[in-house]
Order: sequence, then C-alpha cells, then structure tokens
Amino acid sequence: MILATSIIFAALAAESALAQTSPVTTAPATNESSPRSVSMVSILPDLDKLQAAASQTNLDLGRMRIEKWKTDSESKRAAQDSADSVQRNLTSALPGMIDSVRSAPQDLNAEFRLYRNLNALYDVMGSLTESAGAFGPKADYEALAQQLQVIDSVRRDLGDSLERLTSSMQSELNQLRTQVRTLQQAAAAPAPPPKKVIVDDTQPAQKTAHKKKPAPSGGPDSTTGTTQQAPKP
Repeated sequence: MILATSIIFAALAAESALAQTSPVTTAPATNESSPRSVSMVSILPDLDKLQAAASQTNLDLGRMRIEKWKTDSESKRAAQDSADSVQRNLTSALPGMIDSVRSAPQDLNAEFRLYRNLNALYDVMGSLTESAGAFGPKADYEALAQQLQVIDSVRRDLGDSLERLTSSMQSELNQLRTQVRTLQQAAAAPAPPPKKVIVDDTQPAQKTAHKKKPAPSGGPDSTTGTTQQAPKP
C-alpha cells in the first residue's frame, strides 16, 4: 500500500510537471460518462435495496421461534447462534458500511469492505435459511429466502462495480506511470552540445600594385645593354 501510494504521488507530480512544461491543450468535450461516475450512479439504488432488506431481515429474525423447530437441541443452538450473528451484522456493521459507500461511491476500500461483509453475511444467512426450510415453518423459510435473494443480487452488482472501478483506476495509473517514465528518460538523456558559430571579422590585407618603371630614352640600348660609339673617319 505504501509503495502504491508513493507511485501515485510520483505520478501526480509528473503530471503536474508535464502541465507546466507542455503547451496547454483543451480536450474535446464528450457526452460519455467515466466508469467511476457510471459506477456511482448504478450502485446507489442497490444500497437502498440492501438497507431495506437488512431492516426486513432483522424484523423477520426477531419473530422467529427457533426453539420450536423440529430438530435436536444442538441444531437449534447452532441456528440460534447464526441468527444472532446475522442480527449483529445487520444492526452494527452493515449500516456504517452502507453509509461509507453512499458518501464516497468511488472509494475502493469502502466498496471492498462492504462487498466482503456481504459475502460473509450471505454464507451465514444462506445456511440459516436452509435450516429454516428443513426444520422450521414454511413462513420462516420464505421470509429469509426473499431477503437472501436481495442480498445476493446486491453483492453481485457490487462485485461488478468493483471490477469497473479497479479497471478504470488501473488504466489511469498506467497512464501516469508512462508519463513518469517519459519524464525520467527526458531527464536522463544528455543535452546536445551547443553549436559553435565562428565569425571571421578580420579584413583581408590589400595588395599593393607595383607600377612598371618606363625605360630611359637616349640612353644605352635597351636591347643589348651596351653604348654605341660613332665610327672614326
């Protein structure tokens, strides 16, 4: 339970981080109800039926005269113990569990406690109903059998509700775990190296143009490089 709670808190933190770092997008509106809201609506009528059945069963058990059943004293004592156990459950344990589920229909713990209690109640009351049919008056059996059928129907509906709730919560938890893994992978990945941009701001040196010197006129022969003399007479 502690590990699961830690995972959920970590997932919620991841979801919050994603909301801060990701662009905000608006999900399209839909008319479909979530499995949790459907479960909340479907289980409330069953709680009303269960509460009515519990009250009627308690009255029926109070009117029974198990000591007059046609069986031995040991069987009568066992049946009376079962009847007392059922009455204690109906008056002490069951009402509080019904109120808990009614006030928080999406609470898995509250629904599971009620479901587990109904299973135990059904087993004990079922055995008592069989004994009433075998040893007691027909009216006792019919009264218990009618309420037992209601309790069985409610516990089956509650089991289906629990299955829907756990499936929905598991799907949400898987999504949050995926978001956590995505954030962890993003944090562990090395950051890409910054790009280096080299700017050459030096200007190239200007080349000096060398002018060719003109050859001197009337001087030495530019071709032979010697001085010509006039011929002697």
